[in-house]
Amino acid sequence: MRIDGSFTMIRAGGLALAAALAIGAAPAVARDQTGAIVTGLAAGVVGGVVGSALVNGGNPPPPPPEYRPRRVLVEEPETIVVRERRGPICHYERRKEWLGDGEFTYRRVEVCE
Repeated sequence: MRIDGSFTMIRAGGLALAAALAIGAAPAVARDQTGAIVTGLAAGVVGGVVGSALVNGGNPPPPPPEYRPRRVLVEEPETIVVRERRGPICHYERRKEWLGDGEFTYRRVEVCE
């Protein structure tokens, strides 16, 4: 048995249990049952504390969780292929063509870039 903090906890719990039993052994008056009820309640609380100290006192605390770094997913960049133009890009536009001083018409004209 190790002599450290858990042993002193067990010793203190044993002393508390002995004190509760000594108080509980005191004679209670037959007319007044509140003393017996309070004594029984105190003995139950002290017994629970002592019992949990006895059960948990001998176990060392669990070790801290092991540190593991997060996984990092590194994606390769996609290769981008830029194709050369095959030729000029052409499209049609409507342009205003003046016929005279106040007259005009629209014509379709091919524009190449």
